[in-house]
Amino acid sequence: MKYNIAVIHGDGIGPEVVGEALKVLDTIAEKYHHEFVYTPVLAGGCAIDAVGECLPQATIDACKAADAVLLGAVGGWKWDTLPGDKRPERALLGLRKELELFANIRPAMLFDALADACPLKPEIVEGGLDIVVVRELTGGIYFGERGTKDTELGLAAYDVEQYAEEEVKRIAVTAFDMAMKRNKKVTSVDKANVLESSRLWRRVVTEVAKDYPEVTLEHLYIDNAAMQLVRNPKQFDVIVTGNIFGDILSDEASMITGSIGMLPSASLAKGNFGMYEPVHGSAPDIAGQDKANPMATILSTAMMLRYTFGLSEEADAIENAVKTVLAKGYRTPDIYTEGMTLVGTKEAGRLICAEI
Repeated sequence: MKYNIAVIHGDGIGPEVVGEALKVLDTIAEKYHHEFVYTPVLAGGCAIDAVGECLPQATIDACKAADAVLLGAVGGWKWDTLPGDKRPERALLGLRKELELFANIRPAMLFDALADACPLKPEIVEGGLDIVVVRELTGGIYFGERGTKDTELGLAAYDVEQYAEEEVKRIAVTAFDMAMKRNKKVTSVDKANVLESSRLWRRVVTEVAKDYPEVTLEHLYIDNAAMQLVRNPKQFDVIVTGNIFGDILSDEASMITGSIGMLPSASLAKGNFGMYEPVHGSAPDIAGQDKANPMATILSTAMMLRYTFGLSEEADAIENAVKTVLAKGYRTPDIYTEGMTLVGTKEAGRLICAEI
């Protein structure tokens, strides 16, 4: 079977971690008799340098023509002085909008071999963690009306938080469908005691829940949810929330697992199309030094195989290979502890391929 993947290597450590992820995909292709066809395209700072804009139309067209998109990372110090609407990171918002990627799926898993890296007390996370944050990605305050106006107190700026019923319904369905395959619990996070948009959110999510009688639904305000996530993270299974709250909670959830360099993510559209990327940024300070952890990007390819291509066995093979490499004591610098074996980006990729 042939699968077409648009590949955005991106900036900083992006090309390095993507390079190892592609080697893993090639290993899967050889073992399971698939064909992955890669189309490299530009986005982010490298696109600004090459063609003068962070998201060229050619990139959008190639991504739309592909079966899935693999993204490394975008941004870096080199472009920090550019205006906000010209920065490399704007490419991410553009891709989400153009590809209609309305659901961001971010697992927060605590690997047994990395339990010591978790900043929480051992008794809080005993037995491991497996949480999924389902974040609405194309609505809310990040995409709402914005501007400035004169007031009695001087110039004011505003950003509008707005959600339509259908936007909430489709992300809620995504969360409940995911919960049905896991532990059958959904926690919806909002600020319904203050925000009108959150009151609509809560009403629609509650309506969707009626179609999933096996799933337990609870509602939490964002401030309480943020506190509960560090107080008792094991109470959560699937968390569903809006764009800005999801941005915050998914980063918090990733940090309690001990290393942001280990966590993958998927951004999904209707059907099976998705864009897959590691949670971490471009880390320009270690770019080109063979120090970056490629495992988050490699695990993102496992999510691609599972969610877009329906290749669960192949996805399991990648995830099990990563677990085995960790269990054998191999560590990249970001997760290294005394007594482990320090490896670089390329060696980590080679070891994972060998386990597959």
